[in-house]
Amino acid sequence: MKPTTPMMMFVAGALVCASMWWPSAHAAAPAGGTLKVCADPGYPPYSDRDGKGFENDIARFVAGKLGAKLDYVWGDTRGHGGFSEYLARNLDNGRCDVVIDMPYGNQEELTTNPYYVSSYVFVFKKNKGYDLQSLDSPELRTLKVGFESETPIETGLQLRGMVLKARSFDIGGRSGTSPRSVLQAVEDGTIDVMITWQPSIGAYLKDYPDLITVTVPNSRATGSPEMYSFPMSMAVRKDDQALKTRLDALIKAHTPQLQAILQRHGVEMAGAAASGDMNDTAGR
Repeated sequence: MKPTTPMMMFVAGALVCASMWWPSAHAAAPAGGTLKVCADPGYPPYSDRDGKGFENDIARFVAGKLGAKLDYVWGDTRGHGGFSEYLARNLDNGRCDVVIDMPYGNQEELTTNPYYVSSYVFVFKKNKGYDLQSLDSPELRTLKVGFESETPIETGLQLRGMVLKARSFDIGGRSGTSPRSVLQAVEDGTIDVMITWQPSIGAYLKDYPDLITVTVPNSRATGSPEMYSFPMSMAVRKDDQALKTRLDALIKAHTPQLQAILQRHGVEMAGAAASGDMNDTAGR
C-alpha cells in the first residue's frame, strides 16, 4: 500500500473498489511542459515539502525523463475522508496529473505497469532470535505483536483469532505521525514484533541497527489466498491514457534506475522485483 502509498494510501488502493471521479480535459504533460505530481507535504519517508522522500526523488527522475517541469500539488493524504477523498479532490478533479506510488491494478485510478514489488515485514530485535516464517508461526502467538490498522495484516490476524491480543497502530490515519514510531515501539520493548509495510520504515532502519526485518510471505489460513507482497505503480486519471502510455514506456526503459532510487531510501524489493524481472508481474 505509495498499498502505500503510506499505509492508509496503500489500503485505499488495495481494498477500495470505487470512488467518485470527474473526467478531465487535461492531457499528458508534453516535453517542455509541466508534470503536476500529487503529493503529501508532510509524510516522510514517502514525500515532504523539502523534497527528501522517495516519492520526491522518483518524481524528479520521471519529470526529467519526460522533459517536463516538476510541480507539486500538495495535500494531506491522511486528512478527512482519507486517501480516496484526497484522490477525488486532487487527481480526479484535474488539479494534478500523477500519483507516484499506488498498488498495481487499483480500481480507483488508471495504474501504470509496476516498477517495484515490496512486502509487509516482521520487525524485531536481532538478539531475540524469533523464528517467524509466516503469520502461522507458533511463536508469534506467544509474543506482544503490533500491526498497522486497516491493512491486510489486520485481516490476516483476524483470520487466526490473534487480532484482539495484538496492538494496533494508526500511522496511516493520523496526520503528523511518523512511521518511525513503530520501530521505536520495538526498540523500547512496548511490543516484541511489529508487522508493517517495509517501504514505510526502510529509510529509518539505519537508525535502529539492533532491529531485523523478515518478509511476511503470501499465505492462506482459510478461504482466498492472502497477499502480503504487492506490485506498486504510478497512477493517473482514468481518462488519461496518453500519460499512462508515456509512463509505461519510461518504466520499461528505466526500471533499474527507478528501483535504485528506492533502494537508496531503504526500500527492499520482493518477488519479481528482487530478481530484476518485472515482466511477469506486469502481466498479472
